[in-house]
Amino acid sequence: MIEIVDTTLRDGEQTSGVSFSAKEKLSVARLLIEELHVDRIEVASARVSEGEFEGVKNIASWATEKGCIDKVEVLGFIDGGISLEWIKRAGCKVLNLLAKGSLNHLTHQLKRTPEQHVADIKKELESASKLGITVNLYLEDWSNGMLHSPDYVLFLVKNLADSGIKRFMLPDTLGILNPSQTHEFCKKMVDEFPALHFDFHPHNDYDLAAANVFYAVQAGIQGIHTTINGLGERAGNVPVSSVLAILHDQLHVKTSLKEDKITSVSKIVESYSGIRISPNKPVIGDNVFTQVAGIHADGDNKRNLYYNDLLPERFGRTREYALGKSSGKANIKKNLEAMGIVLDDESLKKVTARIIELGDKKEIVSQEDLPYIISDVLGYDNKDQGIHLLNYSLTSSHGLYPTATLKIELKNQIYQETAWGNGQYDAFMKALRKIYKNLDKEFPVLVNYSVTIPPGGRTDAFVQTIISWKHKDKLFRTTGLAGDQTEAAIIATMKMLNIIQEK
Repeated sequence: MIEIVDTTLRDGEQTSGVSFSAKEKLSVARLLIEELHVDRIEVASARVSEGEFEGVKNIASWATEKGCIDKVEVLGFIDGGISLEWIKRAGCKVLNLLAKGSLNHLTHQLKRTPEQHVADIKKELESASKLGITVNLYLEDWSNGMLHSPDYVLFLVKNLADSGIKRFMLPDTLGILNPSQTHEFCKKMVDEFPALHFDFHPHNDYDLAAANVFYAVQAGIQGIHTTINGLGERAGNVPVSSVLAILHDQLHVKTSLKEDKITSVSKIVESYSGIRISPNKPVIGDNVFTQVAGIHADGDNKRNLYYNDLLPERFGRTREYALGKSSGKANIKKNLEAMGIVLDDESLKKVTARIIELGDKKEIVSQEDLPYIISDVLGYDNKDQGIHLLNYSLTSSHGLYPTATLKIELKNQIYQETAWGNGQYDAFMKALRKIYKNLDKEFPVLVNYSVTIPPGGRTDAFVQTIISWKHKDKLFRTTGLAGDQTEAAIIATMKMLNIIQEK
């Protein structure tokens, strides 16, 4: 069983531009322990600020009430007990003590001898014992220590092996190790001190952090430090999403992690941090379970020829089949099946050709667009739609709120409303909601709104608006394409109304 230590709230917060509020920190701590089931969380550095203290205090209070305070850890320093007192006042019980794991750091930063450093650490350990605080020891710059001063590293650990330290933590502080070095150095530690517990703390400067985790665990390391979404200083830390896949599938070792929670937790941390998840990020990226090439969709219909062990259902997701210029009939069929739509071969051929045409123009085609493409291709009249936008007027004046007046037809009845808002589209939506409220109809929640234009900065470029909606616990997207941003948003909105009306 490999321990998973998440340091999103400490090391992850060192990402440039990221600063979690006290409430966000508590929320993330709960998600990590109660939802994702990580074994331990590192939540802060001692003595940073009063705001940091309040955040840690809130987490400690919650963790004590839940009986998991021993899972909450705080980074502290060799400072004559100041960090220990800070941690004690915050209500925590575990100190991750920062020591020097390389002779270079010790000599030039602390200006101490190895013997003096051991003595300083032991003093902190004595103080921690008196306060009832458990200590884990970080060997900062350990990777450089093993490269350039291995005798010092072994001296340090040997002299502290029987001092009551619960775990020795081996950071690749600057992300310099490659997999073979990681295996060699980790195995050296495990072989020299088989009775000790070692954690590995990788950074991703060479994009080797995930690979280094593989070799560290192979060498006998018992704990791995991660962050959600790979947050961290410089190139970041190893993402927990990558670690769980490597450990479970490649090394076949057990962890406490709940795989089906990784996507939802990652998305929440994405919103708190403001650091977007890359669409092609393994396990949690938006595109990683989307088949684009038609031949792949065809293979999935024939004994799942293009599946691997990373099944989307494991991670709370579903497989999707992209619609665009690479789409073949198999892709279209997969999307139609998901919507319960059946087409004859001739109609399917026409729809496929239309989607490829749209893809060549770089337009995004979503599953929800399919009924409209089908309607257009097969010659159905717009009157078949249940809701029609008959007229609308938008006004915007300096010093006044924008207003919108609109008229829609729903089931052969005409409805008209006027509203003002913080923008023209906001005013349009408020007028629309008035109509639906008067009809006692449930109106979907707008979840996300994005606008794109083709590159080049042309003033006459088309605007594509993509809106995500939530209706009766179901998420879906609609798109609109027009020469005006508001008009494109209105087109996407009318698509949404017809989708929910049809359902």
